[in-house]
Amino acid sequence: MIIVTGGAGLIGSAIVQRLNQLGREDILIVDHLGQSDKWRNLNSLRYRDYLEKDVFETLMDKGRLAERLTSGERLEAVFHLGACSATTETDATYLINNNFEYSRKLALTALAAGARFIYASSAATYGDGEHGFVDDEKQLQTLRPMNMYGYSKQLFDLWAQKQGILNKIAGIKYFNVYGPNEQHKGDMRSLVLKAYEQIGTTGKLKLFKSYKPEYADGEQLRDFIYVKDAAAMTVHFLQNLDAGGIFNVGGGSTISWNRLAKAVFSAMDRAVNIEYIDMPESIRATYQYITCADTDKIISTGYLNKVTSVEDAVNDYIRNYLVPGKRLGD
Repeated sequence: MIIVTGGAGLIGSAIVQRLNQLGREDILIVDHLGQSDKWRNLNSLRYRDYLEKDVFETLMDKGRLAERLTSGERLEAVFHLGACSATTETDATYLINNNFEYSRKLALTALAAGARFIYASSAATYGDGEHGFVDDEKQLQTLRPMNMYGYSKQLFDLWAQKQGILNKIAGIKYFNVYGPNEQHKGDMRSLVLKAYEQIGTTGKLKLFKSYKPEYADGEQLRDFIYVKDAAAMTVHFLQNLDAGGIFNVGGGSTISWNRLAKAVFSAMDRAVNIEYIDMPESIRATYQYITCADTDKIISTGYLNKVTSVEDAVNDYIRNYLVPGKRLGD
């Protein structure tokens, strides 16, 4: 049995689909569906069971998780994607409970069962990139996240390191992931989806101005990774049990907001029309002007697949999913 927490989310549902492609359906999905339409992401996935997060956590706390397994079945792996991923969330207690305490309990449960534990850390732990974006566990103590979300993820990385278990598990530092099944994410949806909607309504796209002279407007840089690639890279660690520690999952290169925007206009067969607007004062001090994943480490574990170019990925996303209104797996 494989457990995927956050299995109805953007990355979680892509991981379930990837497992399906590999012939695995013995999957327990855990999530909190609430009143969103996130349930639609589950429609085309093949899995054995589903549990709401609070029910799952209660079973885990009471040591009764085995009740959800088929008799004699072993818990093989846990993909832990369930978390609050809002970088703008300001309720520190909420973030600690969801992103740290919950992760800690689940890691201990998985290890006690002899299961592989693969969890979502975040590129937000790198802060402004002062110390680079290298997935070196020796540098964890030097990282300074710029928001509470990043700090909550950093806390778990540090805890796992201090407990001496980091080399037994795999922590994935996702960079800017985008793709099908992100409609439920509200303000945390990718620019691709926001741009698609904005361009469709107004014919133009608004991007933030730059407040650093070394970056022109729209030339702030990000490492973007298509969700299909992110899922394949994550599932790679189920097939490579000896790979432990922190690993970057990203494209390994920088893409400007302008280039991403032009890819969206192209996929929509529209002329480029970008308006640069003021960045809110509330985020200027913590705004990242560049992120770039060093992917040498994951390559060293044997992952050799090339990532999809931003132009090809955006074209696939818009033409094959957004325009026809499909979800991943449809």
